[in-house]
Amino acid sequence: MSHRHDKHGHHHEKHGHHHGGHEVDWDEMAPLLERGAEIESPLYRQAAAWLGELTPPAGVRRILDVGSGPGVLTVLLAEAFPHAEVVAVDATEPLLERARKRAARAGIADRFSTRHAELPGGLDGLGEADLIWAGNAIHHIADQRAVLGELGGLLAPGGVLAVVEGGLPTRRLPRDIGMGRPGLEARLDAAHSAWFQRMRSELPGARHETEDWRALLAAADLTPSGTRTFLLDIPAPVPAEVRDHLAQGFARARDAMEGLVEDDDLAVLRRLTDPEDPAGLAHRDDTYLLAARTVHTARRSDRT
Repeated sequence: MSHRHDKHGHHHEKHGHHHGGHEVDWDEMAPLLERGAEIESPLYRQAAAWLGELTPPAGVRRILDVGSGPGVLTVLLAEAFPHAEVVAVDATEPLLERARKRAARAGIADRFSTRHAELPGGLDGLGEADLIWAGNAIHHIADQRAVLGELGGLLAPGGVLAVVEGGLPTRRLPRDIGMGRPGLEARLDAAHSAWFQRMRSELPGARHETEDWRALLAAADLTPSGTRTFLLDIPAPVPAEVRDHLAQGFARARDAMEGLVEDDDLAVLRRLTDPEDPAGLAHRDDTYLLAARTVHTARRSDRT
């Protein structure tokens, strides 16, 4: 289920992929996706611990990570639910191969498996689960209401569906960075939002839905069981590995935003991603990483 687009270098590409109709170079993209998910792992560990409060870990025997990408989150879920078989489900084999290698390194290969499947048609045959995690996947499906119903139908009685949607735009730079017009990231967000709306409207069979996830989960015959937002806060100056990852993200934004933002903003992006520029990311001490991800949960009735 190719669900995370790589069009912009923002938060949708952190845990998986969606190429938006463009060929993706997975030799280039996969390490970026994996590193991004690793950097955001602290907030997802908090989310997994919260899920353990909603559904006792001893009772969770099977987990589906729908749209797993390289498996960083799948392994975190396996650690949080040590009695569960975990299944990484994705549409891209190179990412599933990374997931298998990560599981082996984590020592959980005996209860880890992968399934190559595309949403929404690949849900048949995934089998029943006590916990289903869908991270930034649903908004890339033409009929979001229908796919939530299908995922809910895979839950065992009393099982929980966790949907990661929303949160806040990621921030990495001050509003005024000393070159160009203040508010660069806000303008990049606006350009991406317009692109994303066009992408959704062009999906075959696209159905407009108000993004009231609690209501959509209830419409799937599930009982909403709570929503929480988890924060990642890495203050300036960021560690070298985070700085390098952010530079790669801005480089992708630079390439993708041509024609979508003004030329002066593109000029600033070129300077930011130039390792020789004194004002570039490689030399700045004001770069940080602030992200917030929202997890919506709902439970299937425990009646059979």
